[in-house]
Amino acid sequence: MRVHLGSDHAGFELKQHLVERLREAGHDVVDHGPVALDPSDDYPPFCLRAALAVREDPGSLGVVVGGSGNGEQIAANKVPGVRAVLAWSEETARLGRQHNDAHVVAVGARMHGLDEATGIVSAFLAEPFSGDPRHRRRLDQVAAFEADGVLPPLPAGHPEHR
Repeated sequence: MRVHLGSDHAGFELKQHLVERLREAGHDVVDHGPVALDPSDDYPPFCLRAALAVREDPGSLGVVVGGSGNGEQIAANKVPGVRAVLAWSEETARLGRQHNDAHVVAVGARMHGLDEATGIVSAFLAEPFSGDPRHRRRLDQVAAFEADGVLPPLPAGHPEHR
């Protein structure tokens, strides 16, 4: 599988580690940078490119890494059509794929050791989307809102239902 990666300065060491481990596991890795550790590097230039590449490369997945993973996830989610999840365990990584058909996983380098973070990313990459109709329905609602800005209707019986 092709895997697109991007990080900031805080995630650089983990990104480099993941590039190596993922290649060893047989993945086709595309490193969107940074290429050297620079304490002034910001995440948007690298994480946005990784997420955009995932959108433009059907069947690929992405990994974005920073200190906490929060900003990197936000940036990846700004690419229309991309769903990024912040994973803090192998279970949350698997659920991001199973239930949300996420294309990108964000990991916080300051939150996990190298081995734990590698396990999170590996779990994400190995897990397929369940295809369950209830999950597809929910993803369709989010995609429709993203496309037209119209909120999905509230269920009957909800106090604000009109």
